[in-house]
Amino acid sequence: MIKKIIFTLIFLWVQKASCFVVLIDPGHGGKELGAVGSFRKKNSKGKIYSHKIYEKDLTLKVALYLKKELQKQFSTYLTRSFDRTVSLEERAELAETVKADVFISIHFNSSEEHNSHGFETYYLDNHQDKAIKKVEAIENTGLEGDNKIINQILIDLAIQKTVPSSKKLANSIHMAIGKKIVKFNMRDRGIKPGLFYVLALSKRPGVLLEGGFISRPDELKKIQTTIFLKKYAQSIANGIRDYQKSLPEKSLPLF
Repeated sequence: MIKKIIFTLIFLWVQKASCFVVLIDPGHGGKELGAVGSFRKKNSKGKIYSHKIYEKDLTLKVALYLKKELQKQFSTYLTRSFDRTVSLEERAELAETVKADVFISIHFNSSEEHNSHGFETYYLDNHQDKAIKKVEAIENTGLEGDNKIINQILIDLAIQKTVPSSKKLANSIHMAIGKKIVKFNMRDRGIKPGLFYVLALSKRPGVLLEGGFISRPDELKKIQTTIFLKKYAQSIANGIRDYQKSLPEKSLPLF
């Protein structure tokens, strides 16, 4: 009898995990480069040149690493798996198609202020913070159509429905990131509310992650490395696992 109960509990846990759907959204892509940064580098002949890095490439690398981390445990999808342009609406529609439980949008930051550095996590909510509005203006670029009223209605509904879960997801992921990448000496810029169309239109718990500042050369040198990108992906995966474990069990019969 005890063995049967243990087996059933394990089966239900595996079933719960495998039914959990994660949609990973590598920000930008194709003609949308995202933030562009550069740092000085030496070639094989010792000549110094300016090495350019594009946000769209870093976000895709993290997304692919993250998918590899999660796919054995959860049903995991990407809004793009290669360098192509994907509209915000297409990203959101895919969330509905795959019936995603969470939406993870990956980005890297940029600022004209040279002292800006560090990682931060956003969840969907309304606010009046001018600093956050600068980030919104960048990440909301590319929204097609001009029916502002319909978009605003969708956003209002999404905010009402998903804020608590999105905030909980943001806390889980941000805490895991802080633990994993502490050795890179990056500033923790915290968890913040943001009005992002891609999160609102997806209509499910979601976060928008900013993994560091491409605009700051010394930070760019860190975040473009394979070791950082993999550690960052692992930390996001850990946060998603923590969030999924915290969800209430479904009421299923043991026998």
